[in-house]
Amino acid sequence: MLSNRGVEAAKSQDIPWRFAPGGNDRYDKDSNPNGVIAFGMAENSLVHQELEDFVSQKLDAQIVQDKIPAEAFTYRYSTMGGPRFPAAMAAHMNEYFKPHSPVKSDNILTAAGLTAIHEMIGLALGDPGDGALVARPMYGRFELDFGNTAGLNIVYADMEGVDSFAPEIVEQYQKALEKSEARGVTIKVLMIVNPHNPLGLTGIGRCYPESTLRELMKFCQKNEIHMISDEVYALSVYDTGFDGPAFNSALSIDPEGLIDRDRLHTLYGLSKDFGSAGLRLGSLITQNATLKKAVAANVRFHNPSGMSIAVGIMILEDRKFVRSFIELARERLRDSRAYATQVLDKAGIKYEPGDDREREFELAQKLLDGGVGLHPCEEHNGTAGHFRLVFSSFDKDILVEGLRRLISVLGVHRQ
Repeated sequence: MLSNRGVEAAKSQDIPWRFAPGGNDRYDKDSNPNGVIAFGMAENSLVHQELEDFVSQKLDAQIVQDKIPAEAFTYRYSTMGGPRFPAAMAAHMNEYFKPHSPVKSDNILTAAGLTAIHEMIGLALGDPGDGALVARPMYGRFELDFGNTAGLNIVYADMEGVDSFAPEIVEQYQKALEKSEARGVTIKVLMIVNPHNPLGLTGIGRCYPESTLRELMKFCQKNEIHMISDEVYALSVYDTGFDGPAFNSALSIDPEGLIDRDRLHTLYGLSKDFGSAGLRLGSLITQNATLKKAVAANVRFHNPSGMSIAVGIMILEDRKFVRSFIELARERLRDSRAYATQVLDKAGIKYEPGDDREREFELAQKLLDGGVGLHPCEEHNGTAGHFRLVFSSFDKDILVEGLRRLISVLGVHRQ
């Protein structure tokens, strides 16, 4: 009944989601107290009340037409981000990302989230069967983002025995590229996430130092491939005492002598730093005019709504609010992490590799049976036994209950 690609797309919905709770089985203190508390969603819900208050205040304090204009109901207001949102986004990036050359509105194309941007970049930069090179572990949905429609293969470079953020990683990427091309999969793009998802130490995503970013650019130029730096978590880095590099945007580096500007692309959106995944606003920042045209050919299927653009403009143009909001978000993340790690440390729960995948899946199922949803490492293609625990997805009372359940299940499992 389905096409071959339809069948393959349907299969992709089964794994690795089999340990994710269904929409009707999620925990609610009042309506579903026995539901599953899922620690797998990378979302910052700690600042949603402030977002609600800000938007409500803006709409109440001024004539609605000034903030949600009649043009918001037209195509032109939001197509590829419209004329006003890119300017607001450029101002935001110029303030926080320290670009070597100022980001201009013309460098930005906005769609309905970065997932849509991934798909369209995949279509524009590679042909079916080509490869996108990433390091393990990595955000697992890239396999779908680049594979379902564009037909690109995610090719993993193993970093075992190597500091995943040191300049020497280019040697591992080179080995993976050569091995991939030897088996007939041509690499077209290198994809990094900076700050990294899900790899981190003590609960924070690690950032690539400038020296490594420079080497990665030279690696891409040498091999005539594109470099994409997904920086959606750029401003969610906070001080935990870990001695590591601060966030360095790929935009902050002068590409002259390192990489052709047309090969370097940055991604950013409002989903993570602003806790606004529901707005579905993700942007491609590039100086490659041809790439923008190629993406524009398909963005008609992925344009953001006028309402989302209007709210995004409302947020980004209020620079005083943005500065206070980012600081508050960092503070809330820091406090939530501190509580989660304190509870886990007290319970003696370590972050150690498991013996094999089967034991990992067994534990994932036991956790789910105990009302805790954690994605096993298979999603991120890392070391068996590692689970990602997101501590920012809910209010404190739900975090407390979720950690209690986690400790209870693990206590039983270890006996």
